[in-house]
Amino acid sequence: MNTPQSEALELIKRGCDELLLETELAQKLALNRPLRIKAGFDPTAPDLHLGHTVLLNKMRQLQDLGHHALFLIGDFTGMIGDPTGKNSTRPPLSREQVLANAESYREQVMKVLHPEKTEIVFNSTWMDKFNAADLIKLAATHTVARMLERDDFGKRYKNNQPIAIHEFIYPLVQGYDSVALKADMELGGTDQKFNLLMGRELQKHYGQIAQCVLTMPLLIGLDGVNKMSKSLGNYVGITDAPQEMFGKLMSISDELMWRYLELLSAESMATITKWRAEIEQGRNPRDIKVLLAQEMVTRFHHRAAAEMALAEFEARFKQGVLPEDMPLITVSSANGSIGIAQLLKQAGLVDSTSDGLRMIEQGAVKLDGERISDKTLQLKVGASVVAQVGKRKFGRVTVN
Repeated sequence: MNTPQSEALELIKRGCDELLLETELAQKLALNRPLRIKAGFDPTAPDLHLGHTVLLNKMRQLQDLGHHALFLIGDFTGMIGDPTGKNSTRPPLSREQVLANAESYREQVMKVLHPEKTEIVFNSTWMDKFNAADLIKLAATHTVARMLERDDFGKRYKNNQPIAIHEFIYPLVQGYDSVALKADMELGGTDQKFNLLMGRELQKHYGQIAQCVLTMPLLIGLDGVNKMSKSLGNYVGITDAPQEMFGKLMSISDELMWRYLELLSAESMATITKWRAEIEQGRNPRDIKVLLAQEMVTRFHHRAAAEMALAEFEARFKQGVLPEDMPLITVSSANGSIGIAQLLKQAGLVDSTSDGLRMIEQGAVKLDGERISDKTLQLKVGASVVAQVGKRKFGRVTVN
């Protein structure tokens, strides 16, 4: 808590999209006590990717400033199904699925946060105690018209797409979580703004001081176009193998690299600004990309793994296996896997499956630098490989 307020605010605002309200946050910081910082995650999938860690990085920065981190696992809301950004009702998860995913989350988030400074909470702790009357009282705090102000609900209503009643419950419960936790501040993605503001309103309704809201941008994926998503295959999973993680990060564009550094790296903005100046003076952007890739592999694995990943990458690069401008390609599987010839065809590396089989017979196909001879080889969903046909055709191919 010894950091000057101006410096603390500068660090808190780093990379953020919006801070509501900065004057209120300054007043809270002036109290010189640890603030209760909330960030919630619905355990809808067992694994996290770097896009999820944008919020975790911000929470880590707040921990380093001396504040108290409340990592909320939405095991109750996960069974409702978050409708944010959806054009249809999202299928809810079973209690068993939620609990299994929640346990996986618990292990993974501690690769970013200080374990001894993090309080993990589950919103079922208080929501399971709610009875029907309590839920009706909560629902009575807002009107249907207010709910339809939310962009995705409004669009679905105008397009005559169904909205289930339980979907209106989701933002109310997320907002009530802030009441239960007496949160001073809540972090969330830009797509969560409505839900975060709901927390402010409900805290006022229940006689609490309203939380500040800080929204973070959604991380653009490896394709440089869409937000990072496992369903789009443009993601870096924090459980990816070191070499895979390293290779994926080396494939991002030079421009996207700066956004990743701002949102993911622990390096100071002064250092990142210095790197920008060096590149303007002729330094190879690849050098900085290597530093980013090494930092991420070290964080989610260990330093030795990062060094080995770099050595392997450089060895392949020097052998001409990995061009700097290698395209990122996603292919679709029919039944959970895809044959090697079909993969090459979908990736545009061969003209047809028969052409792909012929190239395999000729020994002209490599995956991750290894020559392929098995024409029946199947790659499962989630696989990400560097595919090479001949001397000049390359692509980092992810099976979706």
